[in-house]
Amino acid sequence: MVRSGRIATIGVLAAALLAAGLVATPAHDGPIEQTPPDERDLWVSLGARIHGGFGSLIAVGIRIGDDARQKLGAAPRELDVTYFTSPEAPCPCVVDGVMVATRASPGQASLRVADAPAGAGLFGRVTIRHKPSGRVLEYAVPAAIWPRLRDINKEPTGTARWNAVMAIPAAELMTVREEPVAAAQPAKPQETKP
Repeated sequence: MVRSGRIATIGVLAAALLAAGLVATPAHDGPIEQTPPDERDLWVSLGARIHGGFGSLIAVGIRIGDDARQKLGAAPRELDVTYFTSPEAPCPCVVDGVMVATRASPGQASLRVADAPAGAGLFGRVTIRHKPSGRVLEYAVPAAIWPRLRDINKEPTGTARWNAVMAIPAAELMTVREEPVAAAQPAKPQETKP
């Protein structure tokens, strides 16, 4: 019993240090679907600690968040996330995985769940903005994928759920598009008085 308590304490400490940015997740700099087992186990552990368990929707969120982080070239604390859920979703679980992967959080005012729905035919939608550049990626998870994700949750372990989600081709799991960067408003010429 002492061993499991010690492991839990170490896990909580690792999650706190990761969230604080004092340690980095061991990045392999490749697609998340090809994550080595030791890194995969860390993702699963962090997702479970943040959410209270590791299901398929946490893995989906990690996959989305890591994809955005890599595409935007973002460092910690550089991403702003808004998640839109659907009435069909059991909860906005995906956002907890996005939080783990992007390091955005409600406490930093850089992560929120919107009151507005995801949209017709969507299970969830995520907009991720790179604060320094203004670039925005929008991820849409189709409602049609929910039965498959629900079935993945029948897998007995977080690792099996991770592996099953990572095996889904990206085109079936989500779509991603980059929104145009808002053009800077030209300065209004100042009127000079004669």
